[in-house]
Amino acid sequence: MKYAIVENGGKQYKVVEGTTIEVDLLPVEVGEQIEINQVLLFVDDDEVKVGTPELVGAKVKTTVVSHIKGPKIIVFKYRPKKRIRVKTGHRQQYTRLMVNTIELEK
Repeated sequence: MKYAIVENGGKQYKVVEGTTIEVDLLPVEVGEQIEINQVLLFVDDDEVKVGTPELVGAKVKTTVVSHIKGPKIIVFKYRPKKRIRVKTGHRQQYTRLMVNTIELEK
């Protein structure tokens, strides 16, 4: 099985060819190709390559599938005996990426 660990937006994701990942919102249109060059680890069956901190020549090619919203989170701030009650909500926006290929130059 071929997979890689990539970094995007300060977060790390495990990517496998043919699957999708959800990253923080990117300013790109649906259908565009994106290349992620920050590959930290590459595994292809018995071959394991670890970057220090990144692998030179490794890249992951992805396609933007959609822009989606995450689940709603309720934030409730409460201070007893002070009449302070603040209720707010938040929905994080994500970009769904389809992983096309994982490449490593030898």
